[in-house]
Parts: sequence; C-alpha cells; structure tokens
Amino acid sequence: MTGLALALVLASALIHASWNFLLKKSGGGPGLITAACLVSLVAYLPVAAGAAWLQGWDFRPIHLALMLLSGLVHTAYFLLLDRAYRSGGDLSIVYPLARATGPLLTIAVAVIVLGERPGPLALGGAVLVVASALLLTGNPFAWHKSGARQAVGFALLTGFTISVYTITDKASVAAWLIPPLVYDWGCNFFRSLVLVPLTQRRWPGSIGRAWRERRGTVVAIALLSPLSYILVLTALVFTPVSLVAPAREVSILFAALLGAHFLKEGDLVRRLVAAVGMALGVAGLVTG
Repeated sequence: MTGLALALVLASALIHASWNFLLKKSGGGPGLITAACLVSLVAYLPVAAGAAWLQGWDFRPIHLALMLLSGLVHTAYFLLLDRAYRSGGDLSIVYPLARATGPLLTIAVAVIVLGERPGPLALGGAVLVVASALLLTGNPFAWHKSGARQAVGFALLTGFTISVYTITDKASVAAWLIPPLVYDWGCNFFRSLVLVPLTQRRWPGSIGRAWRERRGTVVAIALLSPLSYILVLTALVFTPVSLVAPAREVSILFAALLGAHFLKEGDLVRRLVAAVGMALGVAGLVTG
C-alpha cells in the first residue's frame, strides 16, 4: 500500500468514526438518515458535476446499474447501522462488529472472485487488524446480559452489507472507471429514491422533524459520510481492495476512543491493547 493510499484511508477512518459518533449521540432514526441523504445530494451535486466534466467521464448504461445496486446495498447498510445503535448497542460494540465483519468477507471474496493475491505479511496484518477489532468488543457473553443481543445481530448484518458494497464499489471505480465523486453521488441519488418514500410512509413527518430539531447533526453527517467514502473510493482506484478494507478498520480505534471519552463507555485499557495490535496490523499492510 502506498503512502498516499494509507493517508486517504486513515483520513477516511477518522471522518467515518466521527459521523458514527454523531449518529449514536443524536439518537439517529430513519428521519435523520434520510434528511442527511437529501442534504448530501444538494451539497455534493456541483462537486460531482465538476468531477464528471474535469475527468471526462465516459458514461455507459452499466454505470447506472452499478450505482443502483450500490445505492440499494447502502440503504440497507444505513438502516441496519442506525437500528443497531437505537437497539441499545454501544458505539464501542456495534461499530467494531460491523467494521470487522465486513473485511473478513471482503478479503475472502477479493482473493477468490477478483483474483487478488496480497502477500503473506499483508494478509497477516489484515488478520491482526480484524482480530484487534474483535478484541475491542470484549466478552461476547455480556451482550445478552446487557440486553444488546439485538444490536449485535444488526451490527453483524451491517458488516455483511459492507462486504457487498466494498466489492461492488471496487469494481465500479477501478474496472468501470466511474469517477469516485460521481459514483458516490449517484449511489446517494438512488438511496434517496428508496429512503424518502419509505420514511414518509413508515415514519411520517420524521424527515422534517429531524431537520428542525437536529439540523446541525443532519448537516454534519450529510457532509462527513460521503467525504469519508469518497476518500476510500479514491484509494480503491489504485490499491487492492484486500488492503484497503482492513486498513479502514483503524476507524474502530477512533470510534472506541470517542465512545470512551464522550459517551463514557469505559474499559480504556482493553481498547489501548487492541489499538497497539491494530497499529501493528496496519504496519503489516503498508510493508506487505
């Protein structure tokens, strides 16, 4: 992994953990998720249009199909993640489980389907990153006792969606050469087409209420969520997905520290031990 790719992925990790922290702290909800999606459409439209023009986007019909597919998967991702947080799951449990489950499946598919062959050191680093992420979740038997079993289930399902859209999006930007900014905006467009009618039907009035009562959080998530993923998509253009996906898991460290400091979720020692393992894992990815 090059230094530029690592910088993009680490910046993305910090931004990604930050908007997840905001989602958990605010209480989330489909109305907030949908409102943020709509604000993103407006905010990133001129940027995406500029990218399409400057990069000479060679549009093909299959590009729309890829955006639609990713948009649908991302819709499931956001709804499942939000449900996991609202089911009582701590940021330091839901986030690591969701983020660690994805790379395990992503690496397997990247090697088997895409034919990628990361070196032994890189694979070892990937395993260490994921193992450290799982260490952050602590005793799994405590999930049932604390009433977080439902949240864990939703977190694991979220991880599955991560593996699906990571593989799809890698092919879209690297093989089909869709500019990352354009691709992310297109995915968000299709996501909005699903979320708006769904939210209006099942949770009427929640979009407007989220905008009136939590406008700052809506805008922050609307700007940070696409930015974090655009940085990753850019890295995927010239970096194997089997390296990018595990390296993104450093965001778990950021989320754990945010949860410990601001949400008072505790157990800082275990988080620091896991952080050391994560740092060593990333080093393996870089040198491998």
